[in-house]
Amino acid sequence: MGRIRRMPGAEGSKPQVAVIGAAVDLGSGRRGVDMGPSAIRYAQLAERVSELGYPIHDHGNVGSTMVERADVGDPSARYWEAIKRTCEELAGHVALAVAGGELPLVLGGDHSIAIGTLGGLARAHGGAGGVIWFDAHTDINSPVTSPSGNVHGMPLAVALGLADDPRFESPAWPLPMIAQEHTALVGVRSVDSGERERLAELGVTVFTMYDVDRLGMHMVVEQALDITSAAPFVHVSFDLDVLDPSAAPGVGTPVPGGITYREAHLAMELLAKRGTVSSLELVEVNPILDEHNATGNLAVELACSALGARIL
Repeated sequence: MGRIRRMPGAEGSKPQVAVIGAAVDLGSGRRGVDMGPSAIRYAQLAERVSELGYPIHDHGNVGSTMVERADVGDPSARYWEAIKRTCEELAGHVALAVAGGELPLVLGGDHSIAIGTLGGLARAHGGAGGVIWFDAHTDINSPVTSPSGNVHGMPLAVALGLADDPRFESPAWPLPMIAQEHTALVGVRSVDSGERERLAELGVTVFTMYDVDRLGMHMVVEQALDITSAAPFVHVSFDLDVLDPSAAPGVGTPVPGGITYREAHLAMELLAKRGTVSSLELVEVNPILDEHNATGNLAVELACSALGARIL
């Protein structure tokens, strides 16, 4: 079983950060998000994180298949076999990073890569953990409920062991990867009908944008941390489309009415202050749709806030 390496706040030891890229766009319906890891690295990720006192170990990118060479397979879970191979390799890298005392920082790629990230974490920690899932969408579709068959809308269902499909089983990860009672979604504002029905039956906690507006980001994040804090590990999966498109234009599935630039930073600062988060991933940055790499730069800024960067 791996050791949890927690994200320290302003004080505390600095674990080595394992940067792992997954240049995958097969799970989404638009091209370009496979360039997300490059865009985030180009925004001086290593330099900015190093300035905070963290040693960096960049593992490079795991293997992935170009859509032109991939078989779409069953249209209810498009390109899953190719996505699965990438996620299995990613799970191995994440598990090794945890075993080596590193703090995984995974760069996407579309949100299907969370299957590999969470799979590796559950493997390293010996069982289901917790997740704070920042996203405009709930990503809890299955091949049966998904209107598009895009796997980036399914990773939370897979991680919870609710995909109801043996294709998602693998020796690379245990199922479930996360526990319902330790799962919190933040910033949700776009939910498919099948997801809505499923969520009504589950024990996960969903903070929609209504809740963020009503309670404020501070209280939402504190409650999310309380929900996840008793889990063997706490992972933060941050889809940049949780932000309003005015702050993050370079995402594949933008939804108006998202969280603000400042709310996003506050959320990351609160995570760092509590010090219970053991890994982070940043997904769905699409440079083709971006403006002067604004979204890639924002991803780096948010990673730094999660790692303890402060105004003063």
